[in-house]
Amino acid sequence: MKKAKYVPTDRERQVLDHVENPRYDRQIVNGLDPFINENAPEDMRGFYTPVELSDLQSLKGTDRDVEDRMPVKITRHYFDMARNSAALQKLVKASPDETLNLDGEEDPANQLNYSPVEGILHKYEMALLYVISTCSAHCRFCYREELIGRKDIERADGTVKKKGLANVAEVTGYIRSHNAAVAANGGRHPETGRPKLREILLSGGDPMVLPNSKLAAWFTALAEAGAEVIRVGTKELAFHPDRFDDAFMSMIDRFHEVYPDVALRLMVHFNHPDELLAKDAGGDYIAGEHGHYQWIPSTRRAVDAVVSRGWICVENQSPIIRGVNDDADALRILQRTLKAAGIENHYFFGGRNIVAYKAFNVPIETAWHLLNDSQRGLSGVEAHARLACVHFKGKTEVCAVSEEPIPGLPGAENGVVVFKVLRSPADAGERGKVAIVGRNPEALWFDDYTDRVIIDEAGLFDYYRSVEAAAAAANGSTVASPSRRTPADRHRDEEIHKHRTAVQPRT
Repeated sequence: MKKAKYVPTDRERQVLDHVENPRYDRQIVNGLDPFINENAPEDMRGFYTPVELSDLQSLKGTDRDVEDRMPVKITRHYFDMARNSAALQKLVKASPDETLNLDGEEDPANQLNYSPVEGILHKYEMALLYVISTCSAHCRFCYREELIGRKDIERADGTVKKKGLANVAEVTGYIRSHNAAVAANGGRHPETGRPKLREILLSGGDPMVLPNSKLAAWFTALAEAGAEVIRVGTKELAFHPDRFDDAFMSMIDRFHEVYPDVALRLMVHFNHPDELLAKDAGGDYIAGEHGHYQWIPSTRRAVDAVVSRGWICVENQSPIIRGVNDDADALRILQRTLKAAGIENHYFFGGRNIVAYKAFNVPIETAWHLLNDSQRGLSGVEAHARLACVHFKGKTEVCAVSEEPIPGLPGAENGVVVFKVLRSPADAGERGKVAIVGRNPEALWFDDYTDRVIIDEAGLFDYYRSVEAAAAAANGSTVASPSRRTPADRHRDEEIHKHRTAVQPRT
């Protein structure tokens, strides 16, 4: 079916007619074949050892083919950093370990249940748009592996198809329709209870892979549709910082001149200080005159260009991934360095339950201790980041891990973990509600606490617990982990959950 065509207004043309579209030479190597066949640039051919390539080749065409799970892709800039960094190699190098266990959800957090128009996710008070299905390079732990890998996904209605990309005309039409319904109903949508849709996140993939003309088209169209805030989620500052050149900065400057009341927020993705700090021949960071570490010049130039425009808010968020940044010292350096450069520390995430998550996630309690330890010695303004996990009920903070028993509280003999819902779907009715569970130091996801629930006013564990599991938990016994659910099962459980009351404390 032919997509709807969008016609820019005269005001939009004041931006669009002044956009430059340079070609960006990222010197990308796509796939394992260039390394296997020695077609990669000569200095890059040793990035994988012969043994690593042989092991990966042996999996081709099987259900453990790592490139079927996540395509391999790397830029020249990232290779130059990664060859001297074990952490960055772990981030972009394919490994047979990735497909040892393919447990996980094809549609984590039930996102497609909140997709009223293809390519848009409207779960919270803001909306996320899939505007592209690739990045300059690919993180092996990517939370969007199903989009990047162009996989068929079963929907709640039983249909199976790939996730589609957003269309400007359809998205702006939806925004206008939603906001009109909100205005006519006194500030809340009559069906969902959501407020005005005023904030939009461009995501994917990485929107910064798009040419300036397409980015400008999204910015102006969203502004015309009533967006008050536009976010851009990107890892391009790490993968190819030269993308933030004069042509791009001129485009966003022009956009700001024409739409001065529309805020722009850059949500950047630095996982490890090796992605931004220069190293000496011995592999150590280079200290400057006042103790700050020296940046990689191209990265610092790009960061300064963005941060110097005071009307752009720049925030970093990163998952904590095994072998990449599960290191309190690295996280401390990252937070301190970013804050000094004018980038806020937004979130660190516990690994999401994507397909094959067990190869990447660190235990939730370990992640909490890592972040807590990393913030020792940071000032209050440097230590703003919280640890969150993305549950179907919403973005959920891991507030505390107590290792001391709580006398008189069944289930708390080995300490507890406290979760709090930070963001809740639709009318945000469950924001601020908490769940308390008995500790499980090996827990990689909420499922691993289903037999340890003490109190759950947030309903985080109703969703995962069958009637038998709930009964077993009430009696203090353990049950096997729930089996993998189809999207239709998840949708059914979500509907059932709406009519449940919170789990009561065990007595």
